[in-house]
Amino acid sequence: MNAPTLIQFVATALFAVAILHTFSTRIFERLAHTRPTHAGLWHLLGEIEVVFGFWALILVLSMFAIEGSSNAIGYIDSRNFTEPLFVFAIMVIAATRPILQTAMSATSLIARALPLPGSLGYYLTVMAVVPLLGSFITEPAAMTLAALILVNGFFSRGISSRLKYATLGVLFVNVSIGGTLTPFAAPPVLMVAGKWGWDISFMMTTFGWKAAIAVVMNAIGVALLFRKELANLPLTGGSKSTVPVPPALVVVHLGFLAGVVVFAHHPAIFMGLFLFFLGVASAYQHHQNPLILREGLLVAFFLAGLVVLGGQQQWWLQPVLMGMSSEAVFFGATALTAFTDNAALTYLGSLVEGLSDEFKYALVAGAVSGGGLTVIANAPNPAGVAILKGYLDDQAVNPLSLLLAALPPTLIAMLSFAVL
Repeated sequence: MNAPTLIQFVATALFAVAILHTFSTRIFERLAHTRPTHAGLWHLLGEIEVVFGFWALILVLSMFAIEGSSNAIGYIDSRNFTEPLFVFAIMVIAATRPILQTAMSATSLIARALPLPGSLGYYLTVMAVVPLLGSFITEPAAMTLAALILVNGFFSRGISSRLKYATLGVLFVNVSIGGTLTPFAAPPVLMVAGKWGWDISFMMTTFGWKAAIAVVMNAIGVALLFRKELANLPLTGGSKSTVPVPPALVVVHLGFLAGVVVFAHHPAIFMGLFLFFLGVASAYQHHQNPLILREGLLVAFFLAGLVVLGGQQQWWLQPVLMGMSSEAVFFGATALTAFTDNAALTYLGSLVEGLSDEFKYALVAGAVSGGGLTVIANAPNPAGVAILKGYLDDQAVNPLSLLLAALPPTLIAMLSFAVL
């Protein structure tokens, strides 16, 4: 392996600072209140979705200074920003009133068939069914829908902080593993499926059924843990708007959602569809809630920053991964995922030839198992944070609380993939 360059050292240092920054956003929020002179700047640095974009900017400026403009521009041009663009488009479409009302109605229908008191059945359905739906509508769309349903049904209704964080931890883990029934919905699977020949049959039989068991177990576990609080919460399955959306408009919105999913790897096409969608949404504003454009853009900014910063980490990440045995890489990938996007780990693995089937399985299983430990562990997580953080204390996610809440469902996921 070639010796790392100066800019690689700088990028790794900035990556470490960015990770520390994600754990320190509450400090900047407090500074915004105690130092009002620069409150705007502190608020900006306190937005967790801004963190990686901010430090990516510092990296690019460093590249201009150290390597010159041509190398800096060439590096940015070499990055693939399809995923940030896709997450932005799918978030906005999935959060529209026609899609949300349809999803909430279906969830309520299933929940009412369960003989459980209060909102217990509704909660269990959301936490078990919607993450698995991510295998077909993609994980970012499932995360967006689940987060919005949880806002309307639970987070906005005064539930305890312990239940909020337990829900956040289970949701992040379940979405991360719930996308493994197909080869196109989970980013860490998508990175390797084509090269390793993993089709839908392989995913269903090797990962999917194990993931489904873990998702259901996690949902049942958190529902049982907070059964008294959930049972005492009256069931409400409707959205904030009681005005029904015309079926034809629902079909049109579902068509846009399906189109963006089908062409998820072709930004020119799905962004074109998204622009047409904006036109339709504008023409029928009376059937829309305000579009979550700001939230979507912040999440896209976060992921784009991760793409820029993460692209310079291969020099140390790949040797660490490849130096592990098939047994060790399962645990190593789970742990490393907490500090870098899980798709980046599997992508690095896909660059190496001659890996055993056992190593491939362990790498992907570990990467998806650890996808709920931190905000940066899985690409859809920032989408959930953008929607739910306003209902948390200080309107920010406490990284330690999230980590502790995600550990039990992560262990269930790991056991499912290792033992079953």
